[in-house]
Amino acid sequence: MTLIGQALEYVAGMTSDILKVTIARGAGAGAATTPETFEVPAYENQTVLDVVSWVQQNADPTLSYRFACRVGMCGSCAMMVNGVPRWTCRTHISKVLDGSSVEIAPLRNLPVIKDLVVDMDPFFDKWVAAEGVHHSALTRHDPIAPIDEDSAARVEANAGIECINCSVCYAACDTVAGNADYLGPAALQRAWTLLNDAKDEGRAAILEAVSDKGGCHNCHSIGSCTAYCPNELDPMSAIAGLKRETAKSFFRKAR
Repeated sequence: MTLIGQALEYVAGMTSDILKVTIARGAGAGAATTPETFEVPAYENQTVLDVVSWVQQNADPTLSYRFACRVGMCGSCAMMVNGVPRWTCRTHISKVLDGSSVEIAPLRNLPVIKDLVVDMDPFFDKWVAAEGVHHSALTRHDPIAPIDEDSAARVEANAGIECINCSVCYAACDTVAGNADYLGPAALQRAWTLLNDAKDEGRAAILEAVSDKGGCHNCHSIGSCTAYCPNELDPMSAIAGLKRETAKSFFRKAR
């Protein structure tokens, strides 16, 4: 290599290493995916999203994937990386390589639209089914209800409030994989948040929804949802809380 070439390589921050990146390709719900391997140059501080972007920009412009913020705030770049759901913009490629190789696939447990893009509708439909929407008895003309920020219920509500709907927990959940009716960790965590929110008036509706078919009692407490949450939330504990409250509600009605 000439001195000019060496200088250009140094400026680009490029090493002489080549990554073997295998990406699951396919289109349409239920369609089989086909692995396709690309050789991608390795760079300093390279993320998995950088690798996917390089493939789309330099090797195959038809590759489909999602991303937005690139700084770990929106969660739209979530994919399976070596079988683990991750935010690819916050995952350095050096941390997940198997030798010089990595496998990237669309999120598990959701229909594939094309390549690395999944249909999020089933995920959000389950939020609605879990009554994961605010139930208010007040109007905009009423004064704002006071909230005790130090109350035990408010602490529980706050614990899950930073969920950004990225669906990593849903993709990690083995119960979802084996039970299409299961509401999933994110929807149930949202239900728990609202159940503990003093301003929410939907307690009865929430308890009925999460104790119905596909509800919280389907959870096997494996804990993958908590283990893989990029925001370090604890859906498994929220689901355990719902199990306790639905059981209390059942025995009160049985008296």
